[in-house]
Amino acid sequence: MAAQDSSLKAFCLFSATEDKTELGLSFLDSTEKALPPPPPCIEVLPSQVNSSVKHTVEPLNLDGLTLLKGRVSTQEVFALSNSDLVPGKYEGGLKLWEGSLDLVKSLRTEVEEGLLSFAGKRVLELGCGHGLPGVFACLQGAAVLHFQDFNAEVLKCLTIPNVNANLLMKTQSLATDVTKMNNDAEIRFFAGDWNDVHQILPSGYADENNQNSSPGVNLSVGYDIILMAETVYSISALPTLYKLIKKCMARSHGVAYMAAKKHYFGVGGGSRRFLSLVENDGLMVASLVAEVADGSSNVREVWKIHFK
Repeated sequence: MAAQDSSLKAFCLFSATEDKTELGLSFLDSTEKALPPPPPCIEVLPSQVNSSVKHTVEPLNLDGLTLLKGRVSTQEVFALSNSDLVPGKYEGGLKLWEGSLDLVKSLRTEVEEGLLSFAGKRVLELGCGHGLPGVFACLQGAAVLHFQDFNAEVLKCLTIPNVNANLLMKTQSLATDVTKMNNDAEIRFFAGDWNDVHQILPSGYADENNQNSSPGVNLSVGYDIILMAETVYSISALPTLYKLIKKCMARSHGVAYMAAKKHYFGVGGGSRRFLSLVENDGLMVASLVAEVADGSSNVREVWKIHFK
């Protein structure tokens, strides 16, 4: 993984001389089939773990950092056979994607180089799946850690057991509805679509007139750090994801770390497609943290995004 020089200026997607065709962004967006209504936005409690689904873990070595990787069957949870994605029903949360590992490695490098600190911070992981970036943030002293995934089933069958297994290595498990451990960290889990999930996120910028917001929500807080890996594969979801980040991230000092493939061939999304939204909107800037070109997949990247 090659880290980007810190002197690199804010991201600009297209120069005056660049041909978008060469960047792979000239394809036409295909018309997508109508999707079923999204599931309701709910908080999933640790006590709601689905114990009937078999969950196993195995160690994962990330350049000397050992985390645990959970494994469950998509057939058992969703009645799907080895499927990565079923739009509107299952968004791939049971699979451990490469970008999640890239993100953990990049976060560790940022911390070691003094460019990032999780101590006392409010952290949100979007599209969490296994939740490994969030686990790393918790182990680094985050005060608040909220995990979000499209499917409540992913949280019940994989995320909560996997977070539990990893934090057990630090002597305590998730035992209460809002867990206090690791310097009194608050760890909670939320399911729902990106269009509406901000309404139940306690540290999000909820609408003042929205009666569905979590009790006691602080309209002026926002998350200090937002983490997301492999969340920008669907073109249709990119505007919704970007709006959610703007609603949930602290305006003055918040930062989002995004790990993704440069292009998701066949589905049209990718880090560069998402960053074009950021550039065109003009409210945020992005800088490249790392690039991974190991030959195992398309070129992968980690980006840092924050308000101007």
